[in-house]
Amino acid sequence: MSAISYVTTPIYYVNGEPHIGHTYTTVVGDFLTRFRRLDGAEAYYLTGTDEHGEKIFQAARAAGLEPQAFVDRISERFRVAWRLLGIGHDDFIRTTEERHRAVVRQILQTVYDRGEIYYDEYEGLYCVGCERFMTEKELVDGQCSDHQRVPEKRREGNYFFRMENHRDWLRGHIQSHPGFIRPEGYRNEVLSLLSEPIGDLSISRPRERVPWGIGLPWDDAHVTYVWFDALINYVSALGFPQGGLFDRYWPAAEHLIGKDILKAHAVFWPTMLHAAGVPVYQHLNVGGYLMGPDGRKMSKSLGNQVEPFALAERYGADALRYYLLKDTVYGQDSSVGEKFLVDRYNADLANDLGNLLARARALINRHLDGTLPAPVQETADQPVIAAGEALAARVRPLVHDLRFSAALEEVMQYVRSLNRYFSDQEPWQLARDPARRERLGTVLYNVVEGLRVASVLLEPAMPEKCRQLRAGLGLPDATMAQITQWGGAPAGTRIPAEAPLLFPKAEMAAEAVPASSPAGSAAAAPRPGAEPASAPVPTATVPPVAEPASAPAGDEISIEEFGRVQLRVALVLAATRVPKADKLLQLTVDVGEGAQRTVVSGIAAHYAPEELVGRKVVLVANLKPARLRGILSAGMVLAAIGPDGTLKLVEIDPQLPPGSVVR
Repeated sequence: MSAISYVTTPIYYVNGEPHIGHTYTTVVGDFLTRFRRLDGAEAYYLTGTDEHGEKIFQAARAAGLEPQAFVDRISERFRVAWRLLGIGHDDFIRTTEERHRAVVRQILQTVYDRGEIYYDEYEGLYCVGCERFMTEKELVDGQCSDHQRVPEKRREGNYFFRMENHRDWLRGHIQSHPGFIRPEGYRNEVLSLLSEPIGDLSISRPRERVPWGIGLPWDDAHVTYVWFDALINYVSALGFPQGGLFDRYWPAAEHLIGKDILKAHAVFWPTMLHAAGVPVYQHLNVGGYLMGPDGRKMSKSLGNQVEPFALAERYGADALRYYLLKDTVYGQDSSVGEKFLVDRYNADLANDLGNLLARARALINRHLDGTLPAPVQETADQPVIAAGEALAARVRPLVHDLRFSAALEEVMQYVRSLNRYFSDQEPWQLARDPARRERLGTVLYNVVEGLRVASVLLEPAMPEKCRQLRAGLGLPDATMAQITQWGGAPAGTRIPAEAPLLFPKAEMAAEAVPASSPAGSAAAAPRPGAEPASAPVPTATVPPVAEPASAPAGDEISIEEFGRVQLRVALVLAATRVPKADKLLQLTVDVGEGAQRTVVSGIAAHYAPEELVGRKVVLVANLKPARLRGILSAGMVLAAIGPDGTLKLVEIDPQLPPGSVVR
C-alpha cells in the first residue's frame, strides 16, 4: 500500500438535502481513510458541496432566496450531517469559495490558450436535470433515463471543449492501467463508450440564462458549465498549482463516485486534465445504487425511502456505518432498510461482539479482582493466537480491492471463533476450581487480546464504539502494526468496574410505538438500551427448574400431547439475582418474538449471572404463567441433574438463532 492516500467523495449538489446515497459514499471514504491511517499511511480526505448551475438557480428562486443564501443553508446541512455520522474529513470544499473559483478560471484560461476551446452555435436536446445536451442514443423512449423527462430543444451559442481530440489517449490510458476504473465492469463500460466518437463538450452557458456561475475569464457574458466547474474541486482544494498539498497528495488521488456520474468522472474529467497538462488521478472507484428495502428505486410516491439520519439517531452512528459497509457489495446495487440494519446489528454487534465483551469483563472483575493476568499459553490456545496475528494480513487486501463487506466479515468470523473458544474453555467452570486459576486467567487474557485485535480492524467502520470497547477493557488505542504480534494487551491492566453496555439489543421502530399513540401518528423508537417512553412490553418469565420426577410405568403421553409443548432456542441477554431468593436468577432472554422476555429460573446455586449472558438455552415457551417472588413467570428453562445433584443446562448449537424450534 502507498504511504500516501488522497480520497475524495463527489462534491454533493445542493439542490436537495443529504440522503442515503450521499451517506453511503461518504462513509466509504471515511472508512478507507481511517483504515489507511491505522495501517501507517499519511491520508487526506476531501468532501464538499457543488453550488453553481441552472438547477441551483431555479431551486433558490423557488425557495424565495438569493442563490448564495440558498447554497449557504444547504451546504451547512451537509456539514452537520457528516458531524452526526462521525465523518473525519480533512477539508470541506465549496465551489462558491474564491480559492476554488480562482483555480477554475486559471485552468479554463490554460485550456483556452492551448486552442482546446472554441465558440459555436449548437442546437440539441437539453436535459435540465443533467445540465447538459444529450444525444438521441442516450435517451430511453425519448426520455432522460435518470430524470424521467423529455429533454427540451435548445439552440444557443456556447463554448466547446475539444474532448474528442483526447478520446484515443484516454482509451489507451484505461487499457494500460487496469485499476484506473474499479470495479472491472465500469471500466469495460467506459471502454465501450470510447470505442466510437464522443464529440466535443459544451462548457459554457449564456449568463443571461444562467447567471449563477463562474464567468469565463475571456468572455464574462458566459458562465462555466457546472461540470467543468465542479470537477476541478479535487485539485483546487489542494491549492493547485502552488505545490504543497497538491504535490504531496495528487499523485495518490482516488475518487469515490456513484455510477450515475460515471461519464463525467471517467470521460470529462481525465480529458480536461490531459488538455490542461495535469496528471490524471490514480483510481476511480464506482459505487452502485442503494435501493429501497423492496428492491426498487427509492421515491416518495413508493414510500420506500430510507432516512439515514433518523436511523443514526435511533441506533447510533456507528451501527449505521457498520451496516452500510457490511451489507452492501461495493460497485453493485443493494437494497437497504431499517429491518436489515436491525438484523445485522443484533447478529454481529449485540450477539457476537457485545456479549463476548460483557461476559469477559464480568468474569475478570468477579474472579480476577479486575486485573488482566499474565497468560501461560497451552496448545488449545494456539489457533486463536495464530488467527489473531494473521488477521490484519487477511483483511488488508480485501480493503484494497474495495471488498469492504468481505473485510468486515473476516473480522467477525474471528470474533465468532473467540466466542467458540470461550464456550469450549468454559471459564465459568474454571472459576470454581482454585487450582485452575492460572488457566482461567490465560483464557480470559486471550479473549481480551482477541477483542483488542478485532477492535482495531473494526475501528474504521465504528470509530467511537471501538474506542469504547478498548476503554471498557482498560486498553489504549493501537495501530495495525501493534496487533500483528500476540500479547499487546499489558498484563496487570485494570479492567474498569463499570462500563456502558456496548451494543444493547435493538428492536424495530414500529415495536416501540406506544399502544396509546393516536392512530396514524408516528412515534420514534428509543435507541437500543434507552428507557421506553411508554409502558414496558409485557414479558414472560420462567419458573425455577424443578427436580425431575420419575414417570410411573404406563404414564405415557401421545405424540399429539407432546406436540402441544413449544420448545424454543432462547438467547440470554442479561442475568441478575432475585433479591432475597438464594436459588433464583432473573434472566432477560430473546426468543425471536420481537420483544424480550424476563425469565426466572432456579439455577443460582449452579450458575453465576455472568456465566449466562450470551448463552443459548432451551425454553418451554408456552407454559402457563405463574408468579414467583412477585415476578410473573411463563415457561421453563430445560436442564438436567446429575447423580451428584449438579445441574447442567441443556446445550444447544450456538449457531441457531433465537426462536428456533426444538423438536
